[in-house]
Amino acid sequence: MKIGVFIPIGNNGWLISETSPQYKPTFELNKTVVQKAEKHGFDFALSMIKLRGFGGKTEFWDHNLESFTLMAGLAAVTSRIKLFATSATLVVPPAIAARMASTIDSISNGRFGLNLITGWQKPEYSQMGLWPGDAYFSRRYEYLAEYVQILRELWETGRSDRKSDFFQMDDCRLSPRPEGELKIICAGQSDAGMAFSAKYADYNFCFGKGLNTPTAFAPTVETLSRWTNETGRNVTSFALFMIIADETDEAARAKWELYKSGADEEALKWLVDQSNVDKSSGKDTNVRQMADPTSPVNINMGTLIGSYATVARMLDEIDTVPGCEGVLLTFDDFVKGVDDFGERIQPLMRSRATVAPLAEAI
Repeated sequence: MKIGVFIPIGNNGWLISETSPQYKPTFELNKTVVQKAEKHGFDFALSMIKLRGFGGKTEFWDHNLESFTLMAGLAAVTSRIKLFATSATLVVPPAIAARMASTIDSISNGRFGLNLITGWQKPEYSQMGLWPGDAYFSRRYEYLAEYVQILRELWETGRSDRKSDFFQMDDCRLSPRPEGELKIICAGQSDAGMAFSAKYADYNFCFGKGLNTPTAFAPTVETLSRWTNETGRNVTSFALFMIIADETDEAARAKWELYKSGADEEALKWLVDQSNVDKSSGKDTNVRQMADPTSPVNINMGTLIGSYATVARMLDEIDTVPGCEGVLLTFDDFVKGVDDFGERIQPLMRSRATVAPLAEAI
């Protein structure tokens, strides 16, 4: 089972609460998290991109680092862990993304990959005059398909002449090309998103679902499998989960109840309002799940709450889902959470029995 960490590039991580840990994103914080993750044998680290937050009393995600430059810095201070940046494809042309990725591939000695997003929150782009119009919602995966094909052409051949609805490449060149094989992630959960992943991505990321229901996301993985049966490509899933752990189940649950009690209602309203701008997508998108009223305080990601032994057992359950290659983890407290995972949870997991901390491996 592979383990990744979804690093806190935005303030307060993934808890929209006044009673959760409050912090601003810094390079030092993310360096500490990723170096600890590398020491504990994590397989990869992923950073999102967010260009405008949700506001509210906590100013949720109003403070964000930039993904490519952050991962370039982290590439220089790590040696083994795989690193993924996220490209905001509406504002970063594919030829520029290809060149930045090739540069970080060189810095990391082949440990870099790229997460592609279509963009769903209109104010992120309209604030810069770069929103293409609401018709984009229904065509965003067409746009992304053209984008990724240009990336692949430049990485593989150093040249693209592709002319399409969205891009006009005229003998576009890239050199040096990446030495490593750059993997592409998409976080598609809708049928359109998973159809894209099955055709163009190497991994598909999906939301875990529910509270202490580790295998509830299995139908999403099954849907991806149906799409990959059509394309004949091997595209595996990674599920997003938050871990809230402590010495006992009761202590962990008390943390969760505290975080829920401080939900930032103003920021949550912004999330719901923005999710409703898209009138063309169905109910199966990531954003629809994020805005669901069931558990909005951590954007409705799957949540594993309990003692270290309880969480280890639930992670092993996730590993039984066919087609799921691993998990992408967030924590209420990232620095302590990564250490607790490496020292208290991972040693209890059957699915990570062969993983040794980096310090021990050396």
